[in-house]
Amino acid sequence: MLNRGIEPVFYESDYNRFYEDAVVDAAKLVDFRPDLVYFCTSSQNLRGFPRLMASPDEIEADIRRELSPFRQAWEAICNTIPACTIIQNNFEPWPWRTLGNLEGGCAWGVSSFVNRLNAALGDECRSNPRLKIVDAHGLAADLGMQRWFSPAQWFSYKMAQTPEAAAYLANGVSALIAAVYGRSKKCLVLDLDNTLWGGVIGDDGLDRIQLGRETALAEAYTAFQLYCKGLRERGILLAVCSKNDEQNARLGFKHPDSVLRVEDFSSFRANWSPKNENIEAIARELNIGLDSLVFADDNPAERALVRSQLPQVAVPELGQDVSCFARILDEAGYFEPSALSSEDLERSQQYTENAVRRQAEGAFQNYGEYLASLEMEAEIQPFSPVYLDRIAQLTNKTNQFNLTTRRYTRAELEDFAARDECVTLYGRLSDRFGDNGLVTVVMGFIEGSAVEIDLWLMSCRVLKRDMELAMLDKLVETALERGAKKLVGRYIRSAKNDMVAEHYRNLGFRCVSSSPDGSETLWELALDELHYRPRSRYIKDHALGPRSSAGKN
Repeated sequence: MLNRGIEPVFYESDYNRFYEDAVVDAAKLVDFRPDLVYFCTSSQNLRGFPRLMASPDEIEADIRRELSPFRQAWEAICNTIPACTIIQNNFEPWPWRTLGNLEGGCAWGVSSFVNRLNAALGDECRSNPRLKIVDAHGLAADLGMQRWFSPAQWFSYKMAQTPEAAAYLANGVSALIAAVYGRSKKCLVLDLDNTLWGGVIGDDGLDRIQLGRETALAEAYTAFQLYCKGLRERGILLAVCSKNDEQNARLGFKHPDSVLRVEDFSSFRANWSPKNENIEAIARELNIGLDSLVFADDNPAERALVRSQLPQVAVPELGQDVSCFARILDEAGYFEPSALSSEDLERSQQYTENAVRRQAEGAFQNYGEYLASLEMEAEIQPFSPVYLDRIAQLTNKTNQFNLTTRRYTRAELEDFAARDECVTLYGRLSDRFGDNGLVTVVMGFIEGSAVEIDLWLMSCRVLKRDMELAMLDKLVETALERGAKKLVGRYIRSAKNDMVAEHYRNLGFRCVSSSPDGSETLWELALDELHYRPRSRYIKDHALGPRSSAGKN
């Protein structure tokens, strides 16, 4: 976890007392107030397997019996520590196969039973958003059971994983925890020649680069493109950074066996400038931090240059064997998701639509006319369970337009949303070019006659669209309905949020206090229901009704 930028503080149960510490005697754990609880379980925690010739009903009863203590532990944690995220391993294969190859096919085989038990765990995870599963079964299969489990170490020391397997498992757990806190990467920046295809497109031409199924090398490049395409489809942005003539670079994607097309890339930089400069330009174009990027290049000199000039960028040591590229990226856990939302699946398309918006902007001399032409509509409502995964993701990943940069897990946000004293708002924005999805979050607490704003953040892809004004309008309306007389906002400077240092001043708030160095300021806006007038001029809000026409106050 330290390698992922997270410094943890631990409370550890005594050996094999996870059930007792969660269900029977939870006082110490509750006093510790954990943000996350991790159940490091294994197949050795299972109490038995179906008898031979057991009926389907008996097997289902056995599955429920095995899940029961874990379910009780989760429920106890949810009841006693409301804002806690729960992580548990699923179950690795049993080390012995008493039925040989029949294990996989017989309903009462141990292998079949473990698989069905893991499927039931997956069902539990889908029905309980606070529960996250570490795929220990997949990790053990990847490493190999003979390296994962040592009978001698189990019988002698009760070690359910070998030291090698424990490190492998720890990497998987820490990747998931980092994802819960928004530390996953957002964009894969790709070289082209000998990275996405074999050969040099400028020298070899379209018909001689290695792609397709005709040779082992060509198939390996095709498989890597399939891996990258899969990342894009689940919301990871793709970008090109290649030393190439741009026309030649684009030509490569016209190969009949190319899985990727030019339109799959949210940024395309093919020129002869140093790659570190192009990567900085990609980050600016996409409006994301350099620490959100992973750079994949077969050339060790280019990798070394980017590492030395842009230490924030992750640069895996890919080597030159394309058949290993996907595995190297996969094992590093750069793009680990904690959940998938519809926003993730649409993200690449949203960035493509943003490029069209930028082109449209150039057709207007007056920026207000451009905003009016977008025909924007917003949905601004209190937090909804269906959007909590996205809200948590936005809360943990947004750095620039983020007034306090406080981080909260989904479980904590769910707890806040249930409190009477908490004011929560999310904002979705769409226009004539497409749906930007859920792009902004405001959360505050009612303290006396004030609403104290704890979070105000927004995705940078909708900057300068007046969405912050629409959110203020709804926040004021909600505050007045709750009897508040003023809004109190706090700005806490971070390494990346200087752009919003004047956010509250620009919205008409008055600065009431400031730290000596200006790194923390406190702002107030007095509310008067008779005098406050909506600020948003170009956004129609489903919740608030149509705004006044563009150009009118």
